[in-house]
Amino acid sequence: MSTAGENQSLYDRVAALRETLADRLGPQLIQNPQLADALTDQIEDMVTQLEEAEAKTAPPPDGGLAELIGIGKDAAAKVSATRLPKGVEDYDEQVSSERILAVADLYYLYQHERMGVFRVVKKLQELFYAGAVRLSTGDGAYGLYRFDRRSVLRFTQKDRMQAYRRVLGYTTIRPAPSAQANNQFHNLFTLFINNVAELWRDKRISDVIRERAFDPSFGSIATVRRAGLDLRNNLKWASYGHVNVLRIEVLQLLDEAFRILGADDIKRLFGADNAWDVIEEVMLRYFTEHIDASQRHRMAVNGREIIRWLAQKHVLNNSRAEFEALLRDIADVAEEWLTSAESLGIAYRGHTQKVVGFEPQRRGLRGFKSTEG
Repeated sequence: MSTAGENQSLYDRVAALRETLADRLGPQLIQNPQLADALTDQIEDMVTQLEEAEAKTAPPPDGGLAELIGIGKDAAAKVSATRLPKGVEDYDEQVSSERILAVADLYYLYQHERMGVFRVVKKLQELFYAGAVRLSTGDGAYGLYRFDRRSVLRFTQKDRMQAYRRVLGYTTIRPAPSAQANNQFHNLFTLFINNVAELWRDKRISDVIRERAFDPSFGSIATVRRAGLDLRNNLKWASYGHVNVLRIEVLQLLDEAFRILGADDIKRLFGADNAWDVIEEVMLRYFTEHIDASQRHRMAVNGREIIRWLAQKHVLNNSRAEFEALLRDIADVAEEWLTSAESLGIAYRGHTQKVVGFEPQRRGLRGFKSTEG
């Protein structure tokens, strides 16, 4: 059990140790910033071990109140001799990776839903049943026939839209009863990506303008870690429920849709080279919408990779060298997502421009005309 005096003495000695090391190792610390990180980590580890050992000591039955107010044989002669609790348990930053991975897939699915993949299949099915297109016995025609044969067993379009609204804050569909829209997601997601991109942009500049360019001491990892933790905690509360099974089912549905759209008879019908050409042609011809398929698809792929990175414990790492090594995996991915989002006018680089809504008011798409955040 630590008293107020012992606690003050501990931190005074730690501060004196830091000052002594900084005074004696000043030149070495300037030449080798990694040495400063190593010393700081060691000191913090020592303090943490002491605090953990003290936390295991059972407190007195009254929590130390008697000695504080001067009652009984244990009354403290000085305030510095009274018990000083360390504090409450730290906030648990651990998040189930399975739930965050499910959100990553849901983000991927949303972008494809936003491009109109399922709307295209439904439109082709409508034309096929009406005999308005030259389809008969090919793989695409048979796939269109089978596409909604199991619809009674699947989540409906409304179910999907409500899931996007609850978990990502996207679409304008009213959330399911007892659910709330996660309107903070897009802002937190964009902020995290901006911080990742800015850190590596600064490091690339440092590679050019200063010596020892590859020394991992340029830029602050604190902003990246904080933005990542904020996003993880946001998704922690938004990822409960049926998201895990829904994303599995809808990924299967998306795969089936692309098999149909990539069938030879469907591609011949529109003079297309692949399924993406079919999607763009149908959306333009029958819905008069240009869907920005290239940008949306890259946002889907890169956004999923970024959220998958957050599903692991990488963002909890306090060591600069290790954190930057792990963060390198999404450095270029973040830049690519930001470039695609910027071209669509739904995000901007840096902190001088605010995060904007995900869908500028230029199309009146049902269920998609609110902001992406």
